Amino acid sequence: MKRKDFLIFFSIVLSVYGLINFYIFVRAWSALAFFPEIRFWVITGGILLAAAYPLGRIVERKSLSTFTEVIIYVGALWLGEMVYLFLFTAVLDLLRAVNWLIPFFPDHLTINNQYAPSIAVLSIFSLSTLISLYGFINARFPKIKTLEFIVPKKNSPLQEFRIAAISDIHLGTIMGPKRLQYIIKKVNSLRADVVLLVGDVFDEDIGRVIKNNLGSLLRGMTSTYGTFAVTGNHEYIGGVEHAVRYLRENGITVLRDNAVEVGGGIILIGREDRSMNQWSGHQRKSLPELLEMLPHHLPTIVLDHQPFHLEEAANAGIDLQLSGHTHHGQLFPFNGITKKVYEVSWGYKKKSHTHVYVSCGAGSWGPPIRTGNTPEILSIVLRMQ
Repeated sequence: MKRKDFLIFFSIVLSVYGLINFYIFVRAWSALAFFPEIRFWVITGGILLAAAYPLGRIVERKSLSTFTEVIIYVGALWLGEMVYLFLFTAVLDLLRAVNWLIPFFPDHLTINNQYAPSIAVLSIFSLSTLISLYGFINARFPKIKTLEFIVPKKNSPLQEFRIAAISDIHLGTIMGPKRLQYIIKKVNSLRADVVLLVGDVFDEDIGRVIKNNLGSLLRGMTSTYGTFAVTGNHEYIGGVEHAVRYLRENGITVLRDNAVEVGGGIILIGREDRSMNQWSGHQRKSLPELLEMLPHHLPTIVLDHQPFHLEEAANAGIDLQLSGHTHHGQLFPFNGITKKVYEVSWGYKKKSHTHVYVSCGAGSWGPPIRTGNTPEILSIVLRMQ
């Protein structure tokens, strides 16, 4: 991505972030008018929380320290809280506007009740905090999702093949050793033939990953034939060559527009992330190119991080495509948006003879909070019939 384009994108994101926080703080300042002794501290605290995440990310690129780790984590928690503070405040303001046109609020809430705005602020803050707390706990404990697919490849020497698949771990400052250890323990309990990492293993720059030696934990994933990974958009954002090198140094085979035969009976194809062109100026190979010279009688699995153009896998006769990327919105109600953007935002779909599964991911991006779904680790059984 060109530096100019990146700066424009970053400026837009930061501007939207600032405007949302400004709206929340202005409404809180107004609602706490009868409590001047506390509203200054409330708004000051809010501004510090809002500044923590972007400031921490900027400083982190220059220096890794416990201080930057703490402020990034605190700022990330604010991101989740901010979403619900904004949504509930906006809904309340919308109801107030409707009430101005068509009164429906009880009189005791609107006539000479100087405490009603303050009660509303406290209620919105309490509800947002409870939702965020639920999402924080929910995000820390991925569940195992069991799937079984029938593949019409009777000529395969294998009758059954077991897969443990994970997408979107986002290792880094937010996703650290404890959460990774939990995921690996779950993966190893599946006793899979192969472990597949479907992109976005890392969050951004892998400096924190190296400092925390998370590679040694990744080495602890066990399966019959090893661990395979593909690139995601976040590998490209953080520096794809560095990320790929680190994975390979820690025993993970990274497939970059190439294929391997696994277990003497499965073809595993790994596609470069579709953001490759945006970041490097090079186009990834097409599926027909990748399928050239591969045996057609064996089951084929494609790992493609972003679930766009699912018809490509169906047209190419792929048996199973695994994707991630969407997080299914991660925070409710954003799953409504991802449903509109992607043909499959989360879950299973069969296109022609191709099985497609899009995972909502095992980790989290931004806030360590999930309210739109529960993170998952896939336990997949392929049966050849």
